[in-house]
Amino acid sequence: MDREDVRDVMELRALPTTKKEMLQRGWEQADVILFSADAYVDHPSFGAAVIGRLLEDEGYRVCIVPQPDWHGDYRDFRKLGRPRLFFSIAPGCMDSMVNKYTANRRLRSEDAYSPDGRHDMRPEYPTIVYTRILKELFPDVPVVLGGIEASLRRLTHYDYWQERLRKCILCDSGADLIVYGMGELPTADLCRLLDDKLLHGREEQTVSVADFRNLLRKYPIRQTVMLERKENIPGGIREDDIVLHSHEESILHPEKHAENFRHIEEESNKLQPQRILQPVDGMYAVVNPPYPPMTTEQIDRSFDFPYTRLPHPKYRGKRIPAYEMIKFSVCLHRGCFGGCAFCTISAHQGKFIMSRSRASILREVRQIVKMAGFKGYLSDLGGPSANMYGMHGKDLQLCRRCKRPSCIHPAVCSNLDADHRPLLEIYRAVDALPGIKKSFIGSGVRYDLLLHEYKDERLRRAAQEYTRELILHHVSGRLKVAPEHTSDRVLRLMRKPSFRQFREFKRIFDRINREAGLNQQLIPYFISSHPGCKAEDMAELAVQTKDMDFHLEQVQDFTPTPMTVSTEAWCTGRHPYTLEQVFSAKSPEEKLRQRMFFFWYKPEERPRIIAELRRMGREDLIGKLYGPVSYMSSGRPSGKKGNRRKNRS
Repeated sequence: MDREDVRDVMELRALPTTKKEMLQRGWEQADVILFSADAYVDHPSFGAAVIGRLLEDEGYRVCIVPQPDWHGDYRDFRKLGRPRLFFSIAPGCMDSMVNKYTANRRLRSEDAYSPDGRHDMRPEYPTIVYTRILKELFPDVPVVLGGIEASLRRLTHYDYWQERLRKCILCDSGADLIVYGMGELPTADLCRLLDDKLLHGREEQTVSVADFRNLLRKYPIRQTVMLERKENIPGGIREDDIVLHSHEESILHPEKHAENFRHIEEESNKLQPQRILQPVDGMYAVVNPPYPPMTTEQIDRSFDFPYTRLPHPKYRGKRIPAYEMIKFSVCLHRGCFGGCAFCTISAHQGKFIMSRSRASILREVRQIVKMAGFKGYLSDLGGPSANMYGMHGKDLQLCRRCKRPSCIHPAVCSNLDADHRPLLEIYRAVDALPGIKKSFIGSGVRYDLLLHEYKDERLRRAAQEYTRELILHHVSGRLKVAPEHTSDRVLRLMRKPSFRQFREFKRIFDRINREAGLNQQLIPYFISSHPGCKAEDMAELAVQTKDMDFHLEQVQDFTPTPMTVSTEAWCTGRHPYTLEQVFSAKSPEEKLRQRMFFFWYKPEERPRIIAELRRMGREDLIGKLYGPVSYMSSGRPSGKKGNRRKNRS
């Protein structure tokens, strides 16, 4: 019986979340207890489920405690007792603060990863809150941090919500180890190491903090972070280590913090990265280099675990917004080589594309077809970027020497094999499956990959074929793309292509729709208040998008999140690579002056926009936005009655 047949006959059960569920499996003690700040959804898009299923597949007894109550007597933290190996903390699929607050620091309308969108199910900074509770209750049990919150706070980082530089999150939390990035490989190796070297497989023993730390000093695991005194750094400080400016220096000298970031980003995106050290509080944060990109076999394994693909039964009758969005979608790959300045994907997943096999993808689609409520429509066949599946460097030796954070900015790398044919084959194989009526592409499409003038005719034709197939067969009426801005100067800071490319893509999109008799829309995403962007740039954006007949909906204020180029420029006032000064709109008034230009078409915004255009000396744009009439200071049109009626729209 092959692997697929075995899983077909297995009873699919969620991992235990209570003592009763543990006992139903015959367990007295768990090996690993994972505390998650998200609701427990047993699905490959939710990190806690992936790590839980991985450890189960490795033969370990793992339990998940979703959204424990951090008030009162901490009974949720006590209820499963002490684990044999360690506690683990997964603070959520999104950064907890981004999940909770808007760019204006206002509470979001709902928490997408909590039942019924409730706001009271997780604390701010759950990594810190959960760890401190566990250390109070079980001081001698190791605590291992994972997930995006800890991953992006592994070194000195800017916290937008507190408006200050904060230390490595190990300092504030008191945890013993960070597993950064996608955690399957380091977590599995950690458990094997503890079992083989400390416990020798004996179930009656447990791991102490001292033994845990001593073992990892002797056998460092890649893609992990520890706090160490200088004398305890494994192998000492080596010549090939990158030693950053200290946390204390970073606070006193913003340009040193900016310099640090360049090293952090470059090492996150290299095939042969170096170890990074940063002094903090008289110790060193030791960042061991990441694992090589996962192989197809390794990533297939993560997606092939026997997930129920459902929220835990405890949520029956409740809505988990994030799950509703992805339950009929399929992730084809990890990683993104776009290198957008405001994006955290490269810091967490890296730039190298790790693609699933066709067989694994089709297995998952067949599972979705059998799900209750599925009506034949896949909401997304995508990834961090929709059209990077299977792409890689032609000459791997060139990739080994490369430090570029992006393979397509400022131009598409000549060594990139950007062949869209493997992705087209996946689309067609999925659409041919019984039960599939149509598959949509909901992930962002990189149109710069489609428009590039490849020297290789094979790549050029594949890009053209993909573009046509995408528009004709995989758009659910609206195709979302992300030009982000219209100013080429701002776009260079964002590491995004010129707006001319968006205009060209729209021209192709409109032509193909017109020829096919389709009425589909292109929906662009834009960002205001990004470093380097001024109110005048937003005024030009309003004019250009109006000329293209867009009434913008998908827009946002720039939100500084840890470990991005844009955040470092925003908080230090300098670009991390050039150290040149960069303007950023920071006050609520400055940000509002930029954001309002998105909504030039709303009558309530017209007076303020006209006043702002006059303030900046750009009266020429008033006519371009509102027609050839003169305006009084109130923003109301003046002139003949007939003209007012003519321009009322």
